[in-house]
Amino acid sequence: MQNVEQRENGLLAEIEQLRRKVAEQERMLAAPTTGHGAGHQQKRKASTGVVMILAGVAAAAFVGLFFLGYLPQAKRQADLVKSSREEGTSDLLVTVGKVVKSPGTNNLVLPGNIQAVTEAPILARATGYLKKRYVDIGDHVKEGQLVAEIEAPELTQQLQQAKATVEQANALLEQANAALQQGRANAQLAGTTAERYAALVKKGAVAKQDNDNFQSQWEAQKANVLALEKAVLAATSNINAASANVSRLNEIDSHRKVLAPFAGVITLRNVDSGALVNEGSTLLFRIAQTNRVRTYINVPQSEASNMKVGVKATLTIPNMPSKKFEGTVTHTSDALDPASRTLLAEIQLDNQAGFLLPGMYAQVAFKMTRKEPPLLIRADTLVIRADGPQVAKVMPDKTIHYEKITLGRDFGETMEVITSNLAEGDELVANPGDGVQEKTKVKPVEIKSEAPGGRGRG
Repeated sequence: MQNVEQRENGLLAEIEQLRRKVAEQERMLAAPTTGHGAGHQQKRKASTGVVMILAGVAAAAFVGLFFLGYLPQAKRQADLVKSSREEGTSDLLVTVGKVVKSPGTNNLVLPGNIQAVTEAPILARATGYLKKRYVDIGDHVKEGQLVAEIEAPELTQQLQQAKATVEQANALLEQANAALQQGRANAQLAGTTAERYAALVKKGAVAKQDNDNFQSQWEAQKANVLALEKAVLAATSNINAASANVSRLNEIDSHRKVLAPFAGVITLRNVDSGALVNEGSTLLFRIAQTNRVRTYINVPQSEASNMKVGVKATLTIPNMPSKKFEGTVTHTSDALDPASRTLLAEIQLDNQAGFLLPGMYAQVAFKMTRKEPPLLIRADTLVIRADGPQVAKVMPDKTIHYEKITLGRDFGETMEVITSNLAEGDELVANPGDGVQEKTKVKPVEIKSEAPGGRGRG
C-alpha cells in the first residue's frame, strides 16, 4: 500500500512538471516575433513538435497513474465489498496482520571506539631541564629504551650533600662508641672502688660517709653507661636516615634517564629539548601498545543476558569497508548502568598488522542467539495514545479489544514487542480508524503480503 501511494505521488509530481513545461511552450508560441522567413517557420514547427511530445508524455503519465493507483485501490475495495456481500453481514470490514515470532538469531550492531589495550603517560621523575629527547610521535620503542635525558644540577648538589651527611653521621657514631667504651671503663673502676669501701666500712677502717660517696659514684657511672648506649643507637639511626636519603636521591638521579615502561608506540610528545620539567607533574610522552586493541560497547538491556565472556564479534571500520576484524568479548561489567540501562562490555582484537588505530570509530556486530525471541507486529498496526502504545486486537468473537504493549526495537515496517498480552498468531487491525472502537464487531481480512522479518541494525 505504501509503495503504491509513493508511485502515485511520484506520477502526480511528474504530471504537474509536464503541465508547467507545456504552458511555457504555449507562451513561447503565442509571443510576437520580429523575425521572418523559413528559419522562423522551422523554429515554430519544432516548438509545436515539442509541445506534442510533452502532451503525449503527460497522457502516458495519466494512464500509468490510472493503472498503478486507481485500479489496484478499486480492486481492493471491490474485493472487500464482494466479500461482505457473500457473507451477508454488516460488520465493519478491517484489514489485519498477524503477530509473528522474531527469528531465533539476531544481528546486533553497536558503535564502539578503538583503544589501545595498554596506554600510559610518561612523566618527569626529576626536576630540571630536558637535556635531550630521542623519540618523537609514531616511533616504536622497546621496553627500557632510553627516550629522553634530564639535566638536574641541583639534584647533583643534593646528592653530594646527602653523602656528606652520611659520612658525618658515621663519625658521630664512632665518637659515641668511644665515649661508651670510656664510660664503661669508668663504671668498672667506680664499681671496684665501691666494693672495697663497702668491705672496709664493715671493719670500721673508713668513715661511712666515704663509703656512701663511692657507692653514689658507682651508680652515676652505670647511668652514664646507659646514656652512652642510647647515644650510640641514636647515631646509628642517624646513619640509616642519611643513607636512606642518599638512596632516594640516587633513585631520583637514575630517573634523569627517562626509559620506556613497556614496548609500544609514542602517541604524544609534550616537550622539547631545553624545556623546564618538574618531578611528578610534567607530561613528557604518552605511550601505547597497539599490537592488541580493545573497544568498549554499551549493550542494551534486551540483549544484556546474551552478552557473555567469549562471545565472538566482528568489527568494521567505515574507511575500510572491505576488511573485517574478528574479536572476542573479554570482560563485562555484570551490571547495568541505571542511567542508560546498558551493559558495558569489552572486546579485544589482535592488531599485529597495525590496521586499527586508537581513536577509530567502529561498528561492532554480533550474531546473538535468543532464548526467548520477542514478538513482531506490523508498524501500521500501532496506535499511539496518551496512555501509551496500543494495538487493536481481534478477539475470538470478532470484536475489538485494545491491548497496551511495550515496544522494543523499530525495524521500519515491523516492530518488536517486549511485554504484552499478545500471542503468536493474534490478528491486529492495520491502520485502525475512528470507527474501530472497543467491542466493535468486525470482519477481518488478512493482508496477503508477508511482513518483513526482524532485520535491523540493533
